[in-house]
Amino acid sequence: MVLSTTGHNTPRILAVSNQKGGVGKTTTAINLGTALAAIDEKVLVIDLDPQGNASTGLGVQADKRKISAYDVLIGNEKIENAIVPTSVPNLSLISSTLDLLGLENDLSQYENRSFRLRDELLNLFSRYGMLKPEQQFTYIIIDCPPSLNLLTVNALSAAQSVLIPLQCEFFALEGLSQIISTIEEVKASLNPGLSIHGVILTMFDKRNRIAREVVEEVRNVLGSKVYSTLIPRNVKVSEAPSHGKPVLLYDHTCSGSKAYIELATELIQRERDMVA
Repeated sequence: MVLSTTGHNTPRILAVSNQKGGVGKTTTAINLGTALAAIDEKVLVIDLDPQGNASTGLGVQADKRKISAYDVLIGNEKIENAIVPTSVPNLSLISSTLDLLGLENDLSQYENRSFRLRDELLNLFSRYGMLKPEQQFTYIIIDCPPSLNLLTVNALSAAQSVLIPLQCEFFALEGLSQIISTIEEVKASLNPGLSIHGVILTMFDKRNRIAREVVEEVRNVLGSKVYSTLIPRNVKVSEAPSHGKPVLLYDHTCSGSKAYIELATELIQRERDMVA
């Protein structure tokens, strides 16, 4: 049964974050967003990584990014002006550019620099009744850079919950402890309502003993915070970004696509349980 999230007056805001690189963070952001869109959620992906991999992976090349997340955060553009459609029905994007590399310096004199994204989103929500239907969303997914900087802080200050992708490898728990510590610090000082939505185990290879042990250990430590869905190591998932497509458009029959649909359904079930 496919579940839906009717009843939200404003979107659910989820940050996808891990300070360790190479864990499938951007892959999760674009493919989870696509999977949610495929089950009729209205999704906005905000690319806050200066590398712009989420933008590229959704088919928006650098020369098409006329208004970016940088323009919004620096105050040059309203957030709705930066929203562009993608080739995925129900899925829109605010793209990234290399300008984001200079954001910390450019905002150094702003007292509210940690809340730029939050404030822009609040302004957007206050104008919801005046916006076009395609600018109204049920989910906003923020793809964070793989580091703790002003961009990550802005994402965590704006989000209601954090999704933590975790690669099934030997050093996984080291990266996990870092992001959990960061979330607790942001919660204590900037965003009291922030919570961990769940840990997503990525790049799982059932033939690999270490991978199986990591899954067991993470579940022993975090229990129900770990999603049941395992995202497999899958060549189609790796190939899809080079074609400017989420894996669900590149090959909807592969194991990676099926896993992200399962993850989206599990996420929505958790949302239901939270308000039950």
